Amino acid sequence: MELPHGKSLILFDGYCHVCSRFVRFILKYDRKEVFLFAPLGSRAGLFWKEKRQISESVDSVILIEQDTFLIKSDAVLKIAKRLGGFFKLLFVFRVISQSRRDRIYDLIARNRFRWFGRRESCMLPTKEQSARFL
Repeated sequence: MELPHGKSLILFDGYCHVCSRFVRFILKYDRKEVFLFAPLGSRAGLFWKEKRQISESVDSVILIEQDTFLIKSDAVLKIAKRLGGFFKLLFVFRVISQSRRDRIYDLIARNRFRWFGRRESCMLPTKEQSARFL
């Protein structure tokens, strides 16, 4: 299984409200439809984590591109950059060290279920969105 040319795959926690909202946000603003999606625990998610040799313990947003992958704040900033427009300005946060950005990311990730709750079931795409989910 290969990614279509010019497409990137976002792996996300389908039970996390923050992650699901992030995916819906991307779906809304990804006008060029460059992003595909898969929950981390899905067959496609597990396949890509194994293919890229990403530790099973990684449960953050993962951006998989043709020959590489990014996690945590690097993934979020690259997604913002690829969305273009105003969102590209968020890429300026790359001037902050990755370790500092990831500490903030990890703080939110550690507390995401306590602060925002946990979904009863994995996020399901609408009929129109389903072609963008693996």
